[in-house]
Amino acid sequence: MTIAAAQLGLTLAACTPIFAALGEIARQQILLLLTEHGELNVNQLTERLPLSRPAISHHLKVLRQAGLVRVRRAGVENHYGLAIDDAIALLDRFVAELKRCD
Repeated sequence: MTIAAAQLGLTLAACTPIFAALGEIARQQILLLLTEHGELNVNQLTERLPLSRPAISHHLKVLRQAGLVRVRRAGVENHYGLAIDDAIALLDRFVAELKRCD
């Protein structure tokens, strides 16, 4: 295995949580809503999606762990918004490395 291929493998492994998070339609819908509205809390997401509060909370947890969503505490509520800069940088790096291997 070449050094470039080995590095690509490491970067791909780092991207896995992002790909896994994006693989669920419900999480895609949450991201689209956050893109449209900026920030939403769980109640606001529940009003807009055919999912339960626990399901939305689970999906938000996965999105946070993948680095796609941030949380801002406001009183007793958590407001969720996009936090995609690091994820985009990682995906850009993966694409650049993939091109070098070609």
